[in-house]
Amino acid sequence: MKIHLFDKIISPHITEKSTNLSEQNKIIFKVPKKANKKNLKKNIEKIFKVNVTKINIINKKARIKTTNRGSKKIDGYKKAVVTIKKGQNIDLTSGI
Repeated sequence: MKIHLFDKIISPHITEKSTNLSEQNKIIFKVPKKANKKNLKKNIEKIFKVNVTKINIINKKARIKTTNRGSKKIDGYKKAVVTIKKGQNIDLTSGI
């Protein structure tokens, strides 16, 4: 079974904190739970044509959110903080 390059990145994770990190050449992506650093580095370099210097992976665990109407399970996910070479950038607004 051949895996497509875009299967390794689910979506960019855009928050206020990730916007502030973009000034330090760091971009945050949601990735599949089975993704690893080596494959992510190769895929991001091929897709966006940038040089990746470092990747940090963070696992967000599943949790239960309680409201006044009851409780709800929120699924966990994995996100990758990708540091790219200084002077390069990834424009997430233009699409791929």
